[in-house]
Amino acid sequence: MAVLAVTSRKRALPLREIAEKEMISLRFLEQIFPDLKRAGLILSVRGSRGGYMLSRSPERIRIGDIVRALDGPITPVACLSKNESDICCHHGQECLTRRVWERLRDEINAVLDDVSLNELVESEQIKN
Repeated sequence: MAVLAVTSRKRALPLREIAEKEMISLRFLEQIFPDLKRAGLILSVRGSRGGYMLSRSPERIRIGDIVRALDGPITPVACLSKNESDICCHHGQECLTRRVWERLRDEINAVLDDVSLNELVESEQIKN
C-alpha cells in the first residue's frame, strides 16, 4: 500500500513491479490484493498499462483500514470478536478481565485509525 501511495498517483502498478520494489513474494501479493480490493482500498486497471492503484487519496486511507482488510477485526482475545460462538471461556460477559481486553482493543484500533497511509509514507520519505 505504501508503494501505491507513493507511485500510483502517476500510474497503475503491476503486482510484479510492487513485488520487486518491496522484495515481497508475488504469490503473497496475489493472495492479499483481492482482500484490499474487496475492502475498497484499491482499484484494478486492465490492459497493457494495467495494475493497481489506490481507490482514494492516501490521506483518506487509515492504517486500521488496511490491517482490518487483511486480518479482520482487531481483537487481542477471541472472546471479543463479534461472532458469539467465539466466546472463549465459561465466564462470558462476566469475565473479570474483559474490560481490560476491551480497552486494549479500543486503544489499538484508535492508534491504527489515527495514522493515515499518507502520514506513514511521508514519515518514511523524511528519513530517506
